[in-house]
Amino acid sequence: MTKAAVFGTGSWGTTFAMIMARAGTRTTLWGRRPEIVEAIDRRHENPDYLPGVALPESLRATTDPAEALDGADFVVLAVPSQTLRENLTRWTPHLPPEAVLVSLMKGVELGTTKRMSEVIREVAGVPEDRVAVVSGPNLVGEIVRGQPAATVVACTDERAMERLQEACHLPWFRPYTNPDVVGVELGGAVKNVIALGVGVAAGMGLGANVGAMLMTRGLAEISRLGAALGADPHTFAGLAGMGDLVATCTSPLSRNRTFGENLGRGMKMAEVVAATKQTAEGVKSCESVLALARKHDVEMPITEVVVAIVHDGMPPDEAAVLLMSRTPKPERYGV
Repeated sequence: MTKAAVFGTGSWGTTFAMIMARAGTRTTLWGRRPEIVEAIDRRHENPDYLPGVALPESLRATTDPAEALDGADFVVLAVPSQTLRENLTRWTPHLPPEAVLVSLMKGVELGTTKRMSEVIREVAGVPEDRVAVVSGPNLVGEIVRGQPAATVVACTDERAMERLQEACHLPWFRPYTNPDVVGVELGGAVKNVIALGVGVAAGMGLGANVGAMLMTRGLAEISRLGAALGADPHTFAGLAGMGDLVATCTSPLSRNRTFGENLGRGMKMAEVVAATKQTAEGVKSCESVLALARKHDVEMPITEVVVAIVHDGMPPDEAAVLLMSRTPKPERYGV
């Protein structure tokens, strides 16, 4: 039987562990907080992140990374992206030699501008064919209720990709495969930044036209950056690109949209952070996404404005004027 170790007992890590367990994969969750681990292991519930959701009795949990990793075929990483390097450094000595490392994280590392798969390869010292990425329109609040959803599994090794697809395939959760790790990863990371901008606009009451403009021009930004990094442009028209972007930008279940919406309503940054119980990856990653774009001479005006609002204190109404006053240009794919 296939075995998986999932690191991170937040909402998405727990949900993906639940999916794998229900798909017949022998799954163990690792968490740092003993009280959550005990609740998952004994009461089959994550009271902090998924209260009221019944987890499979076959799903185990532990605070011991070596125990979780013992014999694992897949090591699924679902910690906040900016903590990955530190955490994985501690776990690497216990990694099974043939395990495939799977990233559920949607971010770009601050300082290095590395994608999560690149951080994994560097820290764990593994080749690219042992690193996979899962990304797509996967709103936890719907998935845990058994509502239909799809995702994308990406890896350069076709067999590893297909094995991971099988390990998380359910009648109501459909994983597609795609060898374009770069494109799938970028779609997941940058859509959070665009969702912050869409949320700000919604909070200001700017209407559906502005939301549609930000989403479509945001997709153009994602595509431009992807082209510069060698991604397949078709990826951005699929689940990991447009699909994830639409879900994250429009759903009230989206952490990043909700974060931006609160800013647009006039809440101060400190107030929004205090009111946000779970990680909104775009808040920190917007800076590293912009740094990555500048490193490759890619123009990303929406991302620039989001960084100005979130980190430089630019008032949202001033940001809106700045975007609308840009020089007109033709609209072509990826421009």
